Amino acid sequence: MFNHWGRDVISSSARPCFVAFKYVAALAFSVLGTQAASAHVKWFCAYDIAGQPRGLENVLCSDFELLLGTALLWFFAACIAERTVVGEAMIRALDRVTNGLRLRTEEMIRAVCGFFIISIWAAGGILLTPELKTTSPLVGLVQLAIAAGLLSRPTLPLSAAGIVILFGIGAQQYGAFHLADYPIFLGLAAYLTLVGLQKDLFGLSPLDIARYATAVTLMWASVEKWAYPQWSFPLLIEHPGLALGFDSEFYMRAAGMVEFTLAFALIWTPLVRRCAAAVLMGMFISACFEFGKLDTIGHSMIIALLLAIICDNPPAERDHRLPWLAPVGLSAALTATLLAYYVGHAALFDTSIL
Repeated sequence: MFNHWGRDVISSSARPCFVAFKYVAALAFSVLGTQAASAHVKWFCAYDIAGQPRGLENVLCSDFELLLGTALLWFFAACIAERTVVGEAMIRALDRVTNGLRLRTEEMIRAVCGFFIISIWAAGGILLTPELKTTSPLVGLVQLAIAAGLLSRPTLPLSAAGIVILFGIGAQQYGAFHLADYPIFLGLAAYLTLVGLQKDLFGLSPLDIARYATAVTLMWASVEKWAYPQWSFPLLIEHPGLALGFDSEFYMRAAGMVEFTLAFALIWTPLVRRCAAAVLMGMFISACFEFGKLDTIGHSMIIALLLAIICDNPPAERDHRLPWLAPVGLSAALTATLLAYYVGHAALFDTSIL
């Protein structure tokens, strides 16, 4: 409705519905349009790891709380839906569609890992990701050795050792906090080792280990979107359509909440994690079209692992948590990740938490 000045006025009774719609729409549209959030900002924009992050009192604003409430509601609803006949039908449909690739998961991961390693070797001067630069000729030899070890199952542990070596070099040159962005590589190394040895780790399959590492990687990256949203602003200026009309600050909060929720869902029950992996994979693939070859190469490994998670179908009775635990778990994980990020940053770089 409009007042006599022609301005749009929302009545007090309609305002709560409008606000609720805003946050639901923000989360829904962020899933469809998070190319800027899915693109790793350190590969495209200037950043300062040691710089002062946004204080927690600024991060935990009213927008953040309402976005979290909306995410908890959607996550809880998804967990309830999984236990219905519709959820069971979706699992059966996923199993049928992914059965062929599930039988070739190991070969797929080895092939994509080989593509990734050879690509960064050919580019030269890269350790594991585009912003981790090196001038050491030894790194290229280690990368070639990793690629060679991927050709057969018995030599996979050697490839895993090479990945750990590169990760260690990166931690030494760039610091442990920077490499905390990439525990997915340690998860990949564990996956290759266990597959090569044909063993599980305390009852966890090799893919489970990689899945947990992927979840932790993306949850950590989500906090960075809240702590340093300004790093992504140049991308949003260069690609104005990505923000879908939302304010840049609000968009980054919403995009971070979407990514954190989907990342946490990767460690939840079978259908929830497979659907979350499908959405995340779609986000990363769409970012590849937007940001080109660099993003395609850099995210190829995480896309392969997400595809493997979509295809995975462990026995449901082994992992059938109650729906009410979902919002509790998500809230606890968010609290723990925020505290780990801010306390760790303060301890290493003498920055303030609040």
